Amino acid sequence: MGGAEKHAWFSQDRLGMFIHWGLYALGARHEWLKNREELTDEHYQRYFDNFDPDLYDPKEWARRARLAGMKYVVVTTKHHEGFCLWDSKVTDYKAPNTPCGKDLLTPLVEAFRAEGLKIGFYYSLLDWHHPDFPIDVHHPLRNHPDAKALNAGRNIANYAAYMREQVRELLTGFGRIDIIWFDFSYPGREYHGLPGKGRADWESERLVDLVRELQPGIIVNNRLDLPPGTLPDVTTPEQYTPRVAPAIASQGVLWEACHTFSGSWGYHRDEDTWKSPEQIIQLLIDSVALGGNLLMNVGPAGRGTLDARAIGALEVYQNWMAVNGRSIYGAGPSGYPAPASCRYTQNGNRLYLHIYNWPYRHIHIEGLADRIAYAQFLHDASEVRWLSQTKEVDSNIGVTVPKGMITLELPVRRPDVTVPVIEIVLKA
Repeated sequence: MGGAEKHAWFSQDRLGMFIHWGLYALGARHEWLKNREELTDEHYQRYFDNFDPDLYDPKEWARRARLAGMKYVVVTTKHHEGFCLWDSKVTDYKAPNTPCGKDLLTPLVEAFRAEGLKIGFYYSLLDWHHPDFPIDVHHPLRNHPDAKALNAGRNIANYAAYMREQVRELLTGFGRIDIIWFDFSYPGREYHGLPGKGRADWESERLVDLVRELQPGIIVNNRLDLPPGTLPDVTTPEQYTPRVAPAIASQGVLWEACHTFSGSWGYHRDEDTWKSPEQIIQLLIDSVALGGNLLMNVGPAGRGTLDARAIGALEVYQNWMAVNGRSIYGAGPSGYPAPASCRYTQNGNRLYLHIYNWPYRHIHIEGLADRIAYAQFLHDASEVRWLSQTKEVDSNIGVTVPKGMITLELPVRRPDVTVPVIEIVLKA
């Protein structure tokens, strides 16, 4: 089975849940707080010593993901802080050694599988806690006056071996894993004589060989700084929706945009740039219209609960996907030019018109003359009629429809849907 066939599920499923959860949830002011505030291990230890998510209910997380229409999950098994959610045998810096006292990853995997979602593991290539990880531009100690001297005893090869052992644990201890999401490389970012890190540091090719050996069908993302000419299984633009579908050396690739509901990946109590319902639905549509997926993030709080704002955002997806999901699942780009302020997705002979700005009574569509067999709103299956040179319906607009143009007749009032969708059935 070829790579495209092995990964066909990915383009079918289209929407996934990203989960950023770690000690930083207690700080509640961004998952990079150790970096941003240049905190020492001693200062950061307060979060380890007080981490006790007593309200943690992964079954509830999984239920909400399924209801939101999400088909897979990617969870931070270890973020840049170095803290591990599972009972790793090669570190003491893990959930079972906190007041929580238990592995948090196994019940999450079981809960999401039970809801029918595929499983992905995020694993940070950075580790600000590991003693062999050299200080660099992103390290909390980058501005320490003795940073270079502190690096003298750090051995990146030891750290690369540590990563391989942890990846081995993750890919042998939890059954089939569908995605491994490494994060991230920065080989050119030197800072005050402290070099960045890339494939030579991570020993990326050796790491990928291990991943393929342990889980042959897994999807590996594009952040390992693999040699030029190496096509990743999926490329992952972050907090950005491309204008055109991503390509490497003019060759199209699977891709997935990853976004947050707010401005932070981890739980941020005081962050207030939460996206509107229209924005989060349009992020999904924009991705699928260019042939991509959307991985949408939640950052659970320190007690293991989902923020009420995140629950509200998930319910936006739940309500919209319940009636419009077939414009997303298995759909992709269309060759037809979409009208202004609209996006097309297409699945076979079904063309889906997503209307971002509601017009007054009419939408003019090019390229579909004599191609439409039927049209309806997707949310309620109510018929949408149209004008053309060959099909006339009651109308008093008093204009001639140009050749090659179809004019859809719409209600004056916008339907009560975050983004209305018209399903156009094309003639065979």
